[in-house]
Amino acid sequence: MEKGLAAVVFPGQGTQRPGMGKDFYDQLSVCRETYEEASDALGWDVAALCFDEDEDDLHLTAFSQPCILATEIAMLRGLTERYGFFPSFFGGHSLGEFTALVAADALPLSEAVKIVHRRGQLMQEAMPPGRGTMAAVISENLDSARLSRHLQDLPVDVANVNSDHQVVISGATEAMPNAAVRVQESLTEGQTFRFVPLHVSAPFHSRFMRPVEAQFEEVLRDAEKNLNAHNARLVTSNYTGNFHSDRRPDIFNNLVRQVSGVVRWKDNMRRLLAKTNVIYEVGPGRPLRDFFKTLNVNCLSITSLKSAERIL
Repeated sequence: MEKGLAAVVFPGQGTQRPGMGKDFYDQLSVCRETYEEASDALGWDVAALCFDEDEDDLHLTAFSQPCILATEIAMLRGLTERYGFFPSFFGGHSLGEFTALVAADALPLSEAVKIVHRRGQLMQEAMPPGRGTMAAVISENLDSARLSRHLQDLPVDVANVNSDHQVVISGATEAMPNAAVRVQESLTEGQTFRFVPLHVSAPFHSRFMRPVEAQFEEVLRDAEKNLNAHNARLVTSNYTGNFHSDRRPDIFNNLVRQVSGVVRWKDNMRRLLAKTNVIYEVGPGRPLRDFFKTLNVNCLSITSLKSAERIL
């Protein structure tokens, strides 16, 4: 572990909310410029969508992904300008991995928002609305490999291994009742659990995303010239659970496979903690803080300027 260093992590989809980042936007010009940079790249007003009280469009995957990414980078830039906040290592959950690559100067913001906008479109198109869904399994000492074996003959996959206490599964909506039974069978006798359906529009990080991987690979290939592979080494990969290498083919392969693969967040946390135990979460929500708590680590979550003033 290297002393004096800090890591920052970024949450993903599901943290979007109307007004996210508005306090940063109102008070810091660098944040306004960040939203403008994202808007220029996409051809539509990102800030307007983030701040609109009518949140229907904000919850559409193709819009929520670039809006969350732009908000998180605006917040990070604001923290850097106001508090001299310069983290050394970066991680992000699902969509948040792309924010982390921007934060590490491995990808330009203008490129990243276009990538995740298309990523959101492809992920939504992979399966008709209502046909797929996700659910969180919450219990003690969950064995994700054992759970996966019990699900193997169902059209349901382990999607996120978030901690020893939470695993998310993803797949066909009609199979979820049977999946809940399989979860029970995978646990030890007397072990209780909660099965919490998630409000999502598609079965992300499952086999049902594989048909769009080839198209997403083309999207990433178009951005290859703008990737700083050296800086990507500072970012953890959801797909492998380790830090990215500096090999472009490996980086892009991991990002493509992440769409249908398991988000190995528990492993990501451990890799970051091998570097530093000073962890900050920056974004419109703070779901990652609770996952770090399971490792007895106090992750400091910054969701507003007010919380930043208290923490930094």
